[in-house]
Amino acid sequence: QVQLVESGGGLVQAGGSLRLSCAASGSIFNMNVMGWYRQASGKQRERVAHITRGGSTNYADSVKGRFTISRDNAKNTVYLQMNSLEPEDTAVYFCRADTMSYVFWGQGTQVTVSS
Repeated sequence: QVQLVESGGGLVQAGGSLRLSCAASGSIFNMNVMGWYRQASGKQRERVAHITRGGSTNYADSVKGRFTISRDNAKNTVYLQMNSLEPEDTAVYFCRADTMSYVFWGQGTQVTVSS
């Protein structure tokens, strides 16, 4: 069992930056994929970005060029650097970890971008 704890959310003005962290209780070295998802009020959860065990990354079109996902296996932590934030980025952001057999989710952290 892996527990994921997100942090780093908050209130920021449009154009600002935040860095989210996802700390895992166990090793993330063998996690096939680590990702960030978000869910805005009244909307479905959507994928924001993911990073594979090999370090390959993929982003939703809406955040390309603004967000960067990275992982530090030594610290069992995944990060999401968010720049040029827009009000449309307001949502609860969730961390997700995929193994061959299981999917783990964190509890989420709120990001609010004011205009």
